[in-house]
Amino acid sequence: MPPGDSRPSPPSSKDLPERDRRVLALLVREFIEHGEPVSSLWLAGHSGLGVSSATVRNILSRLEEGGYLVQPHTSAGRAPTDRGYRCYVDLLIEGLKPGRWPGDVEARLRSAGTADDIVASASHEVARISHHLGFALVPASDATVLRHVDFVALDASRVLVVLVASGDQVWHKVVKTDEAMLPSDLVQAANYLNEQFAGQRLGDIRAEVLERMRQERVLYDQLMALAFRLACATLDNAATQPRLHVHGASSLVEESVAAHDVPMETLRAVFAMLEEKHRLIRLLNEYIEGPGLTVVIGGEHVAPDLRSFSLVASTAPGGTVVGVLGPRRMRYARAITAVDGLSRILGRVLAGERN
Repeated sequence: MPPGDSRPSPPSSKDLPERDRRVLALLVREFIEHGEPVSSLWLAGHSGLGVSSATVRNILSRLEEGGYLVQPHTSAGRAPTDRGYRCYVDLLIEGLKPGRWPGDVEARLRSAGTADDIVASASHEVARISHHLGFALVPASDATVLRHVDFVALDASRVLVVLVASGDQVWHKVVKTDEAMLPSDLVQAANYLNEQFAGQRLGDIRAEVLERMRQERVLYDQLMALAFRLACATLDNAATQPRLHVHGASSLVEESVAAHDVPMETLRAVFAMLEEKHRLIRLLNEYIEGPGLTVVIGGEHVAPDLRSFSLVASTAPGGTVVGVLGPRRMRYARAITAVDGLSRILGRVLAGERN
């Protein structure tokens, strides 16, 4: 659960007898597959426990009393609640074993380019494999240092700023200028910044640039003022903001519509959140407490407009988070395997390690 949440923590699957856990897991898998309440007669015939449908009904009654299941209609079968999904997910994580992934996935990440390109590629891969909306979050880091900066004139009033930092991180930003600048002036401005700040941390550079911009002498040196103005416009994002990559929004719509449990207004709210990435980043920072898997199911979400969805995420070594967002009736086994596998691969690739 997210830190600071006043709601009770979800129960562990270990709170249930082994037979109840097996029946619950089978029911959840069947419900995820077909989206229909599951009957005691079907469960008795497929559980492999060798028990009668009357015994299964007693188990289902206990699970319903415990809040793990709900019976939509008196004569209908049962469907899982968020608590039922939670216990099913606990069982999956207990039995999770790192699998071997096709080599082409890791090869595509290694060939993606810069570290930022690799992370973006990871969000695409996890969306493709899980069939849900995939994301990858790179946290802001005080340790990121500047390698070099370049300024390129696009036209009379726009300059492209290219900032390259440690870990092959690259930021691009187009900055409008009040007057046309000669290419030679832009080269001199970039050279000045590289001579002054290469090898220093981005946060420290930003603070120093702001301080120097306050100094009166800068006002009389147009080249220095230009260099600081262009640098500051890019450092505002590079030094202080985590970066979120998102892929597979169409999959989120398709899976949510197929699940029949996500209202259209909820989908609109989620897409508004994706457009305002800072809000999703803030939620992820609340959820993610350390390395390993994090699963947030339905009503466990802090944000009310996310309670029709479930989130599966994993933190790779170095702090990059990979995950998926999908309907509550997601195929958790596939999502957890995809997220866990991509997180392990991403950690190796970003560290420059090999299998």
